[in-house]
Amino acid sequence: MSFVFYDTETTGLKPGFDQIVHFAAIRTDWNLKEIDRFQVRSRLLPHVVPHPSALFTNGLPIARLLDDTLPAHYEMVRSIRRTLLSWSPSIFVGYNSIRFDEEMLRHALFQTLHDAYLTSKHGNCRADALSLMMAATTLSPTCLAVPRNAQGRPTYRLEGLAAANGIAHGDAHDAMGDVEAMVELCRMVYDRSSEVWQRFVRFGKKATVVDFVESEDSFFLTEFYSNEAYHAPVTCIGPDPPNGRLCLRLDSDLDRLATMSEADLPAALCIKPSPIRRIRVNAAPTLTPLYDAPDLMLGGLTHETIEAAARRVKEDQLFRQRLVAAYAAGRIERPQSLLVEEQLYSSFPGPSDEARMAAFHDASWPEALSIVQSFDDPRLRAFGSRLIYFGSRSSLPPELRIEIERFLVDRLLEEAAGGLTLSQAILALDTVSLEGRPGMGPLLADYRDHLTDRLSRVTQYRLHHLTASQPASPTFAGTARATVVSNEVT
Repeated sequence: MSFVFYDTETTGLKPGFDQIVHFAAIRTDWNLKEIDRFQVRSRLLPHVVPHPSALFTNGLPIARLLDDTLPAHYEMVRSIRRTLLSWSPSIFVGYNSIRFDEEMLRHALFQTLHDAYLTSKHGNCRADALSLMMAATTLSPTCLAVPRNAQGRPTYRLEGLAAANGIAHGDAHDAMGDVEAMVELCRMVYDRSSEVWQRFVRFGKKATVVDFVESEDSFFLTEFYSNEAYHAPVTCIGPDPPNGRLCLRLDSDLDRLATMSEADLPAALCIKPSPIRRIRVNAAPTLTPLYDAPDLMLGGLTHETIEAAARRVKEDQLFRQRLVAAYAAGRIERPQSLLVEEQLYSSFPGPSDEARMAAFHDASWPEALSIVQSFDDPRLRAFGSRLIYFGSRSSLPPELRIEIERFLVDRLLEEAAGGLTLSQAILALDTVSLEGRPGMGPLLADYRDHLTDRLSRVTQYRLHHLTASQPASPTFAGTARATVVSNEVT
């Protein structure tokens, strides 16, 4: 199996609404020797408004994002998918990727009618280099030098960590430059702390995590908050579908929890930090066997004390069942969003729709319209109509084009549509500090001019073309709202 190290540069931080504009990846063998590399850029989707902070951070002028010679977003995602499938099976590694890059990639795949879970299917698994760096510097302190901020706290920003360890990183916030720096840092851990590296690789596999968590009577879970590592001895008490396992902290007051009433127990489990820790078995958690735990993890406890507490919990099935039930009772369930961009995890497409998704990409635009109209899943109908609109607007009936253009205008002008609006972006420009970034003023000034001009044109378009339009049909409203763009207002 190989490794694929990857990074994305995006228009902002909101998966489903922001987009990838630059994707880069390096494939290595098992010993981290480079085999291949790939990168691709995309021009801006017309209904996406980049956050000024993203342009400032990435140093991307708006003119570059609007360059017509760049591939369309759909073409870029198709290219990414082809490459990553050709590199499968692999372990996919990013830097803070489980929380961010992975989410951006999943949404990009789903919104272009592909299976969102490429990096966890096809024999693939995933891991996060940021967690590796934090674990390595905690368990093997001499492995890497860690810079500190003005408050004296450790900071794991990629560019700072690379510089502190003598890694040239001249292209910070360029996707390929960030991947190169990440690979070099991983090589340092690989060379200097083989035990941490092997554990990192081992728990990148979901099946291995499940087996370990369910078979070990006790082990240490390491979680990271504000760049600090927190270690807790835990034991698994039950599943939390679809990809979770609930674990009880063995340094909790077990006597108190065991004697609490059914009414009081849910509240006791909701306090922060909760005595119940949820492990995402498909998200490469940082786990350490009890017998491997160094003194810094034990926190004054002994192995014998932890083992005794674990035996007590494991032998009391009723206690475990009460804890799982109370945790579930205290959980606040979020209602499903009405915005289609926020419904990725609401369900999986059925087998028939999966076949239609595959057929869509080989069809002509008129054929693609017929396929889209036959989808059972309203999310796929919304996203598919958007793709046809971008690729061949004339293939859509006039009433559908007007419908879609109305949602375009909502996306650009209305906060309720979910994405950053043109007005919000203009206001955000006033909060971007130029401190330490000389020469960035013209980039932001050009972006302000672009936003102001576009806001005027889109507002006029709504006034003169959409005010008399008929109400939107259920196909694009409610749970299947499509937000797409008219060529006339880009």
